[in-house]
Amino acid sequence: MDLAWLKTFADAAETLNFRKTSERLLMSQPSVTVHIRLLEESLGVVLFQRQKNRVSLTEEGKLFKGEADKLLRQLEQSVENVHSFAQGYRKKWVLAISPLMAETVLPYLLKSFTKQHPDLELVIRVEESEKIEGLVETGEVSAGISAIHPVSRVLHSEVVYKDELVFVVPRDAYDDESGPVISDEAMLRSHYLFIHHHPVFWNELLVKLNLKVPGLRTMTVTQAHIAKRFIQEGLGISFLPRSMVRRELIEGRLLEAPFGLFSLPEVATYFLCKEKNELEKEFLERIQAVYFG
Repeated sequence: MDLAWLKTFADAAETLNFRKTSERLLMSQPSVTVHIRLLEESLGVVLFQRQKNRVSLTEEGKLFKGEADKLLRQLEQSVENVHSFAQGYRKKWVLAISPLMAETVLPYLLKSFTKQHPDLELVIRVEESEKIEGLVETGEVSAGISAIHPVSRVLHSEVVYKDELVFVVPRDAYDDESGPVISDEAMLRSHYLFIHHHPVFWNELLVKLNLKVPGLRTMTVTQAHIAKRFIQEGLGISFLPRSMVRRELIEGRLLEAPFGLFSLPEVATYFLCKEKNELEKEFLERIQAVYFG
């Protein structure tokens, strides 16, 4: 059985259109037909039903589609493993992180972590926090860092750090350094409030804000890095975890404004894994050292 026949069949089984398969695989349509015929002869079964210009999978074809997909995935994984081995990697560790985490300490610790483990192939998957627990539980990733408290009883979870919320405004929110302090209520009344860029605190926070500032104007911006950029451009204001804006505050690109309408909540970041082995322990300690070291 030729590998090319298998690849042609897998694509044709998906498109159910030999012309589309020929375009996708950059081959002639007669070649697609030949590959399918040779594969059917090799297996001794009919894989496609042909009716005029339409094709559909037979029952045998439907069964073989799953097997072909599995074989091609295994082959692709084997090739990746060989390439990784050739690059000096001897172990693969897949880490799922929320976009929030990607914006904070991760870039700072990856350099030292990978230098300490030159034989480790580290794969970073940026996923929404709602998905991370499931990815760790199924074993699709080795570990995860999420903004949502996990509920699974089969996973080990630990708080990486806790973060206070800060009221973030454009740096030109104050006319000059000697000018009067603009009140939090006035800022909320005069600007759009960017919301829902964190999966946990917004519902509760909005209830309290609407009680204090009726008629609040909000704009949903689901990615925190976009919300930060919008604030820098003077388009609005928001509440963000301090770790997310620490660098921008230090560099003066954003401004932390006083907020006294009520106490702002804390948010937590969680580390999730099935087993807390030496690699997981070290990675967790490195993250915590950034905040507590």
